[in-house]
Parts: sequence; C-alpha cells; structure tokens
Amino acid sequence: MLEPLPDVVPEIDDLITEDDTPVDNLPSEKQQRLLTEPLYSSWGGPGEDRPFLAAANVGVFSKTHTPAIVPDMFLSLDVTVAREWWKKEHRSYFIWEFGKPPDLVLEIVSNTEGGEDAEKRRKYAWLRVPFYVIYDPQLQIMPEVLTVYRLQGLQYERQVEARFEVLHLGLSLWEGEFEGRVDTWLRWTDEQEKVIPTGKERAEQEHQRAEHERQRAERFAVLLRQAGIDPEGEEKAE
Repeated sequence: MLEPLPDVVPEIDDLITEDDTPVDNLPSEKQQRLLTEPLYSSWGGPGEDRPFLAAANVGVFSKTHTPAIVPDMFLSLDVTVAREWWKKEHRSYFIWEFGKPPDLVLEIVSNTEGGEDAEKRRKYAWLRVPFYVIYDPQLQIMPEVLTVYRLQGLQYERQVEARFEVLHLGLSLWEGEFEGRVDTWLRWTDEQEKVIPTGKERAEQEHQRAEHERQRAERFAVLLRQAGIDPEGEEKAE
C-alpha cells in the first residue's frame, strides 16, 4: 500500500530528465515500439474506460535526488499524462506526480553489462513495481528467453506463465515480419491469448475481412443467377 503523497511539488530544476544520447541498438528499438504501438492502436485497455500509459525509454523517478531508472518499456494503468506535457515536471514518469509506480516494466537484454537480473531487479522491487519482465533473446545473461517476476512482499519471485490477469494482458514469442524484418518478436496478447495486432496489421485484417465478404457476396449472386433469380431484382423487391 502506497503512503499518501504530500501535497508539495518537489524541486526538479536540477534533475536530468533526458540526455538525448542515442544508446539503443536497432533490434531493441524496433522491439520497444512493437510493445507500445499495438496497445494504443488495437488494445481495448484494461476495461471500463480506464486510461493507461505505455512508453519506451522514459525515465522513472522515485526521489528528487535520485537518478532515474530507464526501462526499455513500461506500462502503467489508471494514469493520465498532463495536458502541458512539455513542461519539465510532466516530461518524465515522476512517481510522486502519477501517484504510483508503473504496473509492469520490461528490459531487453542486449549485452552482459546491463544488470537486468541484479541491480535493476533490486531497484524495481524497491520501487514496488508489481511485474518485472526480462527479455533476453540471445540468452546472454538468463537461462531462458523470457523471465517474469512478480512482486511478493519486498522481493520478486519467478512467475511461470507470462500472463498478467490484473492487467488483462499476456506476453508471447511470435515469429513473423515487423517493418520488413522477419524475426522472433515479443508480442502482447489479450485475455483470449491472441496476439494484439499493430495498427497496420489491424488495417490489413479488416481489409481481408471486407474482401472476403465481397467475394462471398459475388459467389452468392452467381448462385442466384444460376437459379434464374436476378439478385439485383431481389434486392429491389425488398
């Protein structure tokens, strides 16, 4: 249970909220967007018109004098970004501003020096982040590609399945093409364990459904004509 936050705006003038240093590699950058874009374009949200924030490479601050920790991706439910989001006090994820830590943080392992299963895991537990996911596609530091931790008390415990019932989401490895690159990707799944599509995939699916309905209508019209029935005449008669 979070303690009530003081009704005081902390001094953040000296905080470094972003350093504009390009440090991500190409696979990680694409994977991060694949974990954020579908939630906005195709996910119905956690339900009951509840807002959420999904972001990649945004600093999470717990104290004014403590450097941010920057997850590769995080998801926070029931929070709303301030209207004046260009102001410094709204540009990062300040826990005292949003009133809670993110519900899930995810790290993508790209080398052996990130401390994902050591220092970062301890920090996220200290922040009381309910779920912590480590995605290690090259098995550089973890024995498995996907490792899920759930906060139990003050520490993380391994969770066998990559399902997050309270978030109405899951994670799954998916082989396919994203932005011209065929690979194994980490994808969100819905409550029916179906992959949540990107905006492009959703548009393609809707186009295919429309095309299927058009072809079905054309075949039905042919059958009517073979039976001596004018489909246009039948439609007019209705």
